[in-house]
Amino acid sequence: MRRLYLCLGYASLALGIVGIFLPVLPTTPFVLLAAWCFARSNPALAEKLYGHPQFGPLLTVWRDQRAIPRHAKIYALVALALSYVLILWLTESRILPVILAAIMGSVALYIATRPTPRDRADAPLSDACDR
Repeated sequence: MRRLYLCLGYASLALGIVGIFLPVLPTTPFVLLAAWCFARSNPALAEKLYGHPQFGPLLTVWRDQRAIPRHAKIYALVALALSYVLILWLTESRILPVILAAIMGSVALYIATRPTPRDRADAPLSDACDR
């Protein structure tokens, strides 16, 4: 099972890296999946992701608070909207935009309704003592 998680982690990380350059491929879900898989197969790799200067803070906030920082929400929602406009521009299909509007709209709603991270000072005392 560990090898399966490790392979899935590497594949997810590769897709996440490709997603940095392709606007229609999301980066964050694949990096989150990679961190989850690495935590179950190779904790050292998971710690590398959590220590990464770009991905680490976002992964840590998601793991600890299930929250998305405001700047990441804005970026994700703008990327979704631009991707949808690009699809509208490139496709001649009538049904594809409807299907993608439902999917992308659901994803946008999910992202928009996630809490923003609470500040360190706002953390409950018991939460602050555990760290």
